[in-house]
Amino acid sequence: MGDSKRVVYWIRRLSELAMYGWLGLLLLIDLVFAAGLGPQQWLVPICGAAGITALVLRRRFRTQGYLALLGLSFVTSMTLAAIGDGGLPGMTETGSLLILTLGVLRHVEPVRNAALLSCLGLAVLMAEAGGREYHNAGLMFSFLLFASWSLTAGVGGYLRFQQERRIEAVHSVRRAERLELARELHDLVAHHITGIVVQAQAARTVAESSPQAVLPALDAIASAGSDALTSMRRMVTVLRAEDEAGRTPGVTLADLRMMTERFSAEGPKVAFEIGQGIDDRTLPPEVMTTLHRVLLEALTNVRKHAARTAWVEAELRRLEQLVTLRVRNFGSGPDSRVSRLGGGFGLVGMAERVEALGGRLYAGPSPEGAWEVVAEFPLS
Repeated sequence: MGDSKRVVYWIRRLSELAMYGWLGLLLLIDLVFAAGLGPQQWLVPICGAAGITALVLRRRFRTQGYLALLGLSFVTSMTLAAIGDGGLPGMTETGSLLILTLGVLRHVEPVRNAALLSCLGLAVLMAEAGGREYHNAGLMFSFLLFASWSLTAGVGGYLRFQQERRIEAVHSVRRAERLELARELHDLVAHHITGIVVQAQAARTVAESSPQAVLPALDAIASAGSDALTSMRRMVTVLRAEDEAGRTPGVTLADLRMMTERFSAEGPKVAFEIGQGIDDRTLPPEVMTTLHRVLLEALTNVRKHAARTAWVEAELRRLEQLVTLRVRNFGSGPDSRVSRLGGGFGLVGMAERVEALGGRLYAGPSPEGAWEVVAEFPLS
């Protein structure tokens, strides 16, 4: 990805240098014509130099530079027409006006202002052709300039249309993502509340036999509550953000390992293995985030439905262009006291999210007698 960005960057830089090179060549031609046609023609290369300056500053002063060049070109055309000696349209001036018109149609907001400025550019080009009627060639100049403006306006309008479509697609994706995050907010709260309830029940059981062990359990409950508030704040921040908001949970493999270590400290031991060929650069961010959510759901279900499980096995493997996360728990049936809390829609939501990335999710008994959750993601 980094190499492709550098290639695009250098292509854009070389294209811009080529544009300035062509305009410099056209400016030399304008200077040659000015030297041969008389002193009044020297106004034309001055307009050309102003056009190159407006192009250099177009990213900071797009509209102002365009209007300034339009005004200078119009005044030059009227001056040459008043003198009556005629003259030639400036090649650099015309090229700069056309390039700036293309940029105006692409970037100026709102669209009606871009269209108005473009039409104003056409009027100035027609004034250029009429005011510099060299040897009665004004009609030919008018046709050539109108054809050039029409082509430029067509290309600029098409690029603007594609840009508007892309912006709308980005907004649609963001709205869909926020709706999905809103649906997951319930599951997120349920995960943390389940952990708090289980730890509270465990603390009550421990208090009957070992009262001195209650304080660590209370600390764990407080920590779980703090984690719940932090996670919910992150989720709400993503939902409220108007622009792109980075998600901090689950963006690296270290977050996955940290989750399993925290789970091992509070419940059954988890053996988490990451296979060869997998690192933070090989997994797309959306896959990494979904892996985090699937692992969280699987471990929470172990704590909720099989609290007396002996141990949990989790592994992340890559086979060619397929990444698989497998979570299995052994040696325990469901805890009836916790099962009365009821099930949720966590796995259903995870299945929808995995399938949205082109993968699939399976949850059920394995041939070895364990309960397993398997999520597969394609990388291409």
